[in-house]
Amino acid sequence: MVRKTRKIKDKWKEKRWITVLAPDSFNNVPVAYIPITNDKTAIGRVVEVTLFDILKGDPSQHQYKLFFKINKVTGEKASTVFKRYEYAKEFLRSLIRRGSSRINFIIDAKTKDGQIFRIKILILSHRELNTSRKHALRLEAKKQIEKIVPQMTIDEFAQAACYGKINSDIMAATKKIIRVRHVGLEKVKLLRTSEEEVALLQA
Repeated sequence: MVRKTRKIKDKWKEKRWITVLAPDSFNNVPVAYIPITNDKTAIGRVVEVTLFDILKGDPSQHQYKLFFKINKVTGEKASTVFKRYEYAKEFLRSLIRRGSSRINFIIDAKTKDGQIFRIKILILSHRELNTSRKHALRLEAKKQIEKIVPQMTIDEFAQAACYGKINSDIMAATKKIIRVRHVGLEKVKLLRTSEEEVALLQA
């Protein structure tokens, strides 16, 4: 009896390669070249890059990680939306020093076009701070986030978060309390889009 031999499918031959573009806020620069099976399965995929991949400037930009989610595939190109931003672990470890205070807190904020983000603030001092100073710094940083973010669209917020504008604004505002060594958005994550928020409210 002759056995029938099964043809093994070469899954890679079934795939095609597409160029992934950064969102509008990052000038739609190409950030990745990935294989996909079809347009439908590509939607929702998240691509991880660094700020250096976008700006091609200072090598220190490798310490900032960005995550873009594919929302549309047209031909050989995929457009994306801003999903997340965070410090690289190595960079975060390099910032921590003995004999200084580390202040962390999380706040949710909504952009003026209805996108809801969860933001983790990091403040590092030059020396150990007492409880009242730490509390004052938290309040001031929270106040700045609540003032700044609602005035921005998602594109404006993504730029301000990733390029350090919000960090600078918080740093300037906290000077009246005490000069600190570092202020940054350690992590920024898109919780819900405006469409998801509307659907949730209507449920």
